[in-house]
Amino acid sequence: MAGPIRLRLPATSANLGPGFDALGLAMDFALHVEAQASVAFAIHATGRNVAQCDDINDSLVIETYRSVLNGQGIDPVPLDLVIHNEIPLGMGCGSSAAALVAGVALASHFGGLGWPAQQILTEASLREGHPDNVAACVLGGLTVSSMTATATGEVMVDALSIQPPVQWQLLLAMPAASLSTSKARALLPESYSRADAVLNVQRTAMLTAAFAQGRGDLLQRAMEDRLHQPYRAAACPLLDMLLPLAGLYGILGVALSGAGPSVLLVLHEAADLPVVSRHVRLQLQAGGELARSTELLPTRIAGAALTAL
Repeated sequence: MAGPIRLRLPATSANLGPGFDALGLAMDFALHVEAQASVAFAIHATGRNVAQCDDINDSLVIETYRSVLNGQGIDPVPLDLVIHNEIPLGMGCGSSAAALVAGVALASHFGGLGWPAQQILTEASLREGHPDNVAACVLGGLTVSSMTATATGEVMVDALSIQPPVQWQLLLAMPAASLSTSKARALLPESYSRADAVLNVQRTAMLTAAFAQGRGDLLQRAMEDRLHQPYRAAACPLLDMLLPLAGLYGILGVALSGAGPSVLLVLHEAADLPVVSRHVRLQLQAGGELARSTELLPTRIAGAALTAL
């Protein structure tokens, strides 16, 4: 029987403006899972969203673990899980991707599958429906990913990680109310103009190169988007309030974090965080209760991703 395992699964921010379903960024806070075989399933949760994380009957980690092993014809061994969650649920920070990767990794370990990181990434991406958050969770840094169906019906997931040569700071602005990914996707149109598609292709290419070369001076323009942010802005009011800060006070770029409603600010490595936070609060003053209930969470890009200890 497999021994205990400890996992650290980082939070992630996808899209980063124009990189819809293609770009992801690992952040330096995480879902921590300690697991061991037991006589019955049990969860002991601490951290954010404890009630949801503690619910055995609605646990995405356990559901994924069971589903993967059942699909392999293996009877799942019950697990005792100790979970410490730092990732807010429904805030565009990759909470579902972290849970899916955790479930797949646990299935590989306790089911004796011995899956490498690429197979864990592929399995979790298929369950998520897109690879951007999953790739960042598994690989760390800035990830570029794609998911392609072959002529035989097999789905191929390709992903690579870029570690920026500079230590940019990150600041997340998170409202009190969450937004489900399904609702955020329902806001998008079925088609786009050629001009909007071309702009996003150009911006995504520039954003990827800017991360690779540490060109913070390019991020303000490179993080512009016409495919999803304009359509989600009404449901994510922090976005339009904070976009004007791009290029000011050491703020290099501003974008929705994933599908929202949180907003991610990329900061110069030498930016004065208290000064930036004060200007963000001033910018939000017109939002009334929305501004007062918004949490500002400083973090950094996580170089290390899925970690088994």
